Amino acid sequence: MPAGNRAPTARLRRLASELRRLRAASGLSREDVSERTGINTATLFRVETARARPQARTLLTLLDLYQVTDPARADLAALARQSAEQVWLQVFSSELPEEYTAYISFEGEARSLLNYECQFVPGLLQTEDYARAALRAGLPAASKEEIENLVQARMSRQGVLDREEPPRLWVIVDEAVIRRRVGGPAVMRAQLSRLAEAADLPHVTFQVIPFDVGGHPGMAGSFVIMKFGEPAASEVVYIENIAVDLFLEQDNDLTRYNGIFEHLRALALPPEASASLAAGAARQM
Repeated sequence: MPAGNRAPTARLRRLASELRRLRAASGLSREDVSERTGINTATLFRVETARARPQARTLLTLLDLYQVTDPARADLAALARQSAEQVWLQVFSSELPEEYTAYISFEGEARSLLNYECQFVPGLLQTEDYARAALRAGLPAASKEEIENLVQARMSRQGVLDREEPPRLWVIVDEAVIRRRVGGPAVMRAQLSRLAEAADLPHVTFQVIPFDVGGHPGMAGSFVIMKFGEPAASEVVYIENIAVDLFLEQDNDLTRYNGIFEHLRALALPPEASASLAAGAARQM
């Protein structure tokens, strides 16, 4: 991805969405705003589509025009200040798919992550060997260099769990995740050991949906719900499959996926029993 076309961060996307909403609520077109403020329509378009972060003067002018007062005004100003990309991501961004860099950016800004996986161990909890084996299996046409770049990006992502204030991570996996021997028995034993270590962290919860449950709503596919702390930035649902990567932000989608996650949480074994099931799977390797 060219350096000038990096994926927008969650905060920048939310800021753009709020500015579009405020303009619409004021009954103004972009041309109206340009005429009243002198802000170029092309600049306004880039700001409202998250292609550019507004300069402080531009943002204040828009908030004055839309008659935005505190605390909403302060919230939006904070979003603008904090909307730059993570520095470490810039190292990889030119070689990673745009959708993936957007996801990594969102993940790094989230206050909590609700992750359901039906086939693979979640990326934040993968060992390097497991990640390499999973990527090779999932991307058979990729070169060794491409695989290694993705592996290193995935390992770098895991730094969010070691921050002073890490996100709250709640992971639910289908039993198939801990039974499938990705990379072979030795790789899986090490991976299951890593899951056990992660499950002991105070900010990580790990649950397994056992085969005995039978059918469940998670069989339709994996997803991540990312929740953000700022009042103006609520939630994003991320769905990845072979055909497309989707970011869902509509209220009905958020309600639906939060409901599915709650249902899966009720079906899954409690954390202690989940850890015991994973340990049993490791012994069988």
